[in-house]
Amino acid sequence: MSLQTLLTLALGFGLYPAIALAGEPKKLEAVRVSKDGKGFSLEPSGKKFTPWGFNYDHDAKGRLIEDYWDGEWEAIQGDFAEMKAIGANVVRVHIQFGKFMIDTNKPNAKALERLAKLLKLAEETGLYIDLTGLGCYHKKDVPEWYDRLNESDRWSSQAKFWQAVATTCKNSPAIFCYDLMNEPISPAGKGKNTDWLGPAFGDKHFVQRISLDQAGRKRTDIAKAWIKQLAEAIRRVDDKHLITVGLVDWSLDRPGLSSGFVPKEIAGDLDFLCVHIYPEKGKVKEAIETLEAFNVGKPVVIEETFPLKAPIDQFEDFLIQSEKHAAGVIGFYWGTPMAELKKSKTISDAFLRVWLEVFQKRGKAMGVIEQ
Repeated sequence: MSLQTLLTLALGFGLYPAIALAGEPKKLEAVRVSKDGKGFSLEPSGKKFTPWGFNYDHDAKGRLIEDYWDGEWEAIQGDFAEMKAIGANVVRVHIQFGKFMIDTNKPNAKALERLAKLLKLAEETGLYIDLTGLGCYHKKDVPEWYDRLNESDRWSSQAKFWQAVATTCKNSPAIFCYDLMNEPISPAGKGKNTDWLGPAFGDKHFVQRISLDQAGRKRTDIAKAWIKQLAEAIRRVDDKHLITVGLVDWSLDRPGLSSGFVPKEIAGDLDFLCVHIYPEKGKVKEAIETLEAFNVGKPVVIEETFPLKAPIDQFEDFLIQSEKHAAGVIGFYWGTPMAELKKSKTISDAFLRVWLEVFQKRGKAMGVIEQ
């Protein structure tokens, strides 16, 4: 099997068969930043909480959760049960702007109702949700009116999105955090950008611009203003749950490529930082140095990682070393239960099995997954 095929598989989520949970999950406690500011704790027990879980955004057909949660709810129930059984305590769910907003000010009530149902499932399963919003992953789902908005109106509509979502979620103990956007970029230069979305990876756009024109401003000032506006919109209706943003690893203030979201500059209105890191073969040290640079006085979560570019032994070494700097890790899960992966003879399934075994091994070593 070619590397390209393997990587394609590594970006697809399959459907999980329904499985029964072992016993009733305990009532979820609220997640808060710990008193030392380095990690998380549960309230009211005060127990340490280490986010350890999976990104859950699209299935093997490339469909986002919003594309099938109306007609295939049982599949999602099975997915959550399987992720819990493997040892996850957090699931990262991605929702698109165009599916949740009918126009600039009016949210989609049906989508919000489905989101509330998902939160209930998470509570029943004993899983926390990293809710990542404002997605424009499928360009066909982006409303034309949204792309025509200027920066000010676009931010205002994004704030309305988050206010509606937070209103729906504010009373759920299943919310771990609100992630404002996946991999935002602050603009560089004037008139250089004509598209709000970054280049596609396959059929999806993971990177998004928050503005098209730097207009003489510092890139970090644009990023800070955007974060402040959205965070304030959320906190007007929910001042309890944590707020973060999913940053690319090239967000640091270094020569070369930069997102404009420099951690030390934009951390003020965030409760913690998230970074997406995929360590490369022979460059585990560099990956750890990058991770360490995101430590600016607030907890850091590795919100995306996977052995895409490094052999499994080096990737496991990265996870081990990351424990000194990261308060949690969120990888990926593709839908095939461990029992099936162990029976399979394909290279791709063997690859996935080894990854999940490392996920469980490190989780047990850290005490996140019970032995």
